[in-house]
Amino acid sequence: MALEPAPVETPAEPVFSTESHPDDQVRPSSARPLRSAQHLTPEQVEALGAELDDLRRRTVADLGQRDRDYIDGVVGAQRRLELAGRALLFAGFLPPAWLAGTVALSLSKILDNMEVGHNVMHGQYDFLGDPELVGNRFEWDTACPAEQWRHTHNYEHHTFTNILGKDRDVGYAIIRVTPEQPWKPHNLANPLYAAALATLFQYGVMLHGVEVEKITRGDKDRADLISQLREVGRKFSGQSLKDYVLFPLLTGPSAPFTFGANLTANFVRNVWAFTIIFCGHFPDGVATFNEEEAEGETRGQWYLRQMLGSANIEGSQIFDVMSGNLSYQIEHHLFPDLPAHRYAEMSVEVREICERYGLTYNSGGLVRQFGSVVRKIVRLALP
Repeated sequence: MALEPAPVETPAEPVFSTESHPDDQVRPSSARPLRSAQHLTPEQVEALGAELDDLRRRTVADLGQRDRDYIDGVVGAQRRLELAGRALLFAGFLPPAWLAGTVALSLSKILDNMEVGHNVMHGQYDFLGDPELVGNRFEWDTACPAEQWRHTHNYEHHTFTNILGKDRDVGYAIIRVTPEQPWKPHNLANPLYAAALATLFQYGVMLHGVEVEKITRGDKDRADLISQLREVGRKFSGQSLKDYVLFPLLTGPSAPFTFGANLTANFVRNVWAFTIIFCGHFPDGVATFNEEEAEGETRGQWYLRQMLGSANIEGSQIFDVMSGNLSYQIEHHLFPDLPAHRYAEMSVEVREICERYGLTYNSGGLVRQFGSVVRKIVRLALP
């Protein structure tokens, strides 16, 4: 049964629409041809965009009970894992109970962050009309306030994907991940920055939302900064109180063990999220762009930039779920507001389109993709 999409609250900023508009198909472009796809004519680029529009339309028309069942199942699994983890930690002084509780909590936090929080906040399930799954109102279990994340990620990153100077996710303002970023002496510590970001990823994302690099340059509006810091302070203190004070105290004599379990679960979630995100954005073969290449781009050119600026990670179905289906990062960048569990089946057609148009479909196993990310981070530490 197909469901009619419910009305969705739109973000404050105008995002490049992924909805199909006939007038957008062949409008003239002032953008330069992308360096990674200069073999394509403007007509071919727009034909590619029309094929992806058609794939999107067919998928939207099929949305319905299957998607409701999927997200309900994931939310239920996440809650059961958290409940099991909390219960086991009442006996956290026993090593087997502590280990089992910590594993359950880690899996729960990963699911909440990747498959539930990230995807719901993209508006992937807004069409269900469920108040608990409305993207613009959802709050997740991590240090960064959802509203700030929706601006930096949904708007900045997904609109200006890999455009240097506009997509602040390129290196998160501290790591050099492309030779097109000018080398500076502090880049010598590239590997250390990456290790710190992986360990403390939720806090790195939190600072990213505040635009900390603008603060250091003195470019941040004072009133805006104060408002954001208040919001961050409330979220940070609430998360810290919950994980490191309230839940440990509830377990009585096991409080120190519960504290350690929560700390470990957050660490595991941070490293996992960092690994998946960096493998989808910065392995070898992923392109970056300058502002001139994207200025005045058509829908077809926008689609093309998303395909060239992303990479997939190959794994099992369980791996896909635990990555929030960001193992299909190419499809996610093409269709960020469609339910992510649909990406696996959509990827078959996207890969075939890439082959017909002579484009690289960047996909590889976790070890291969992460290995290339590590090599790049180390290599680009040097001039």
